[in-house]
Order: sequence, then C-alpha cells, then structure tokens
Amino acid sequence: MELVDSHCHLPLIESATRTVSDFVEAAHAAGVTHMLCVSVDLESFPRVAEVAAAHAGVFASVGVHPNTEIHCEEPSIARLVTASEQLKIVAIGETGLDYYRQTGDLGWQQARFRTHIRAAIDCGRPLIVHTRDAAADVIRILREEHAEQAGGVMHCFVDDWDTASAAMDLGFYISFSGIVTFKSAKALQAVARQVPAERLLVETDSPWLAPVPHRGKQNEPAFVGHTAEFLANLRGEAAAVLAQTTRSNFFNLFTAALQ
Repeated sequence: MELVDSHCHLPLIESATRTVSDFVEAAHAAGVTHMLCVSVDLESFPRVAEVAAAHAGVFASVGVHPNTEIHCEEPSIARLVTASEQLKIVAIGETGLDYYRQTGDLGWQQARFRTHIRAAIDCGRPLIVHTRDAAADVIRILREEHAEQAGGVMHCFVDDWDTASAAMDLGFYISFSGIVTFKSAKALQAVARQVPAERLLVETDSPWLAPVPHRGKQNEPAFVGHTAEFLANLRGEAAAVLAQTTRSNFFNLFTAALQ
C-alpha cells in the first residue's frame, strides 16, 4: 500500500538522534512514497526547498503562515511567484486566516491571504489553506479573489460540512490530519464520511497532531498510514483503495510534482 503525506514540516521535527533524512527514510519504509514539506515563512523557506531538493519523493511549498506576524519578511506576489519557480516547489502556502491565535485588527492577515491567492493564480500553483475560527472569512476571500482559478487544499480540516462544501465548490480538496482519529472528533468524522473520494487527502501536519495510537507524541510522515486506515474504516472502504485514491488526488492537485 503506497501512501502520500500531503502536508508535513520536516525541518521542524526534532530529535537528538535522527536527522531529516532518517525521518524521510522511515516514511519510505512505512510505504509513504511522497511528502509535501510546507513552508511557514520566507526566512526558513531555503531550508524547506533544500530538504525537498535533497530527497526523493519530497516536494515543497512557499508561503508565510497566518500566525507569523512579527520579525518576518512580508510576502509579495513577485517574491512568491519567483520562489515557486524553483525545483520541486509545487504549491503556494501555507496561507489563510487564524482568529484563534491572533486577536485585534487582523486586516494584515487578510491582506497577506489575498497576496498568496493572487500569487497562486499568477504562477499556476495550488494553494494550501490554513483556517482556524475563520471559516466564513476564508471562504469569502477565496470567492472574492477567484481562488478557483488556482485551486488548492483546505489542510488539516476541522470545520463543518457547509465549509467543506463551499471549498469544494471552488475546486478545493479537503485534507484530514490525525485529529480525525481522536475520540472527541465525532462531528469531524461525520464530515469525513461525506467528502467525495475524488476530493479527499490525508496528511500528518507533523510534527504536530499525531494520530491514534501515537496521540500526544511527536508526529512524523511515517504515521500518515494510521490516519488513512482510520478514514478507510470510517468510510467503509478498503485501506488500499483509500490510499490509492488519496495518492491520485495528490498528483491531480499538485501536478507540478509530476514534472
């Protein structure tokens, strides 16, 4: 069974005895053939790009996370588009809105989100969208900026069916992390049952959100199979079928990974 981790942060996984290469090798040994290493700011982007370039089956994105507020380079459309032209950069983000960790006037967050959407349209790369306690504004801005021209994925999805449906209407995929395996995630599991197979992705978001049976531990791409198997059981599908479906969806979305 071959799997894909559609969202991870390899340089942020910590270990006193294991390197990034060790985590990639462990993922490959677990059947995870491809991983998308996601950027959170422009300062660390060179390391993200380096990791992708150095490892078979690892691709990368470029973007600035909505929680990165101070002491960072603010992205411009030109900067993002230029970075996207590098080898193995297949997406723009992660970007979006987060009203949980940030408070007050968040106009700067919305402006940054719009910059990423415009860059994605300009360079023909899909978006990786983060949203927390901001679903209505995320969908509104995606619509206003015609994000369907770029497409993308709602990563680590935790919102309701109406939000998932609105995102899919714009051509977006819905990606589930280890959160969906938690006993407390009954509402999210109900959404996961409804997402059409052709719009489904799985991810770790490692080093965070390790799935059951590793909940509470540091996450890594090798663990994505636990989420995939849980989703398959939840949806009444064979694990091998779900793995192949999410693998195909990954390459349908991140077409630059096939180049």
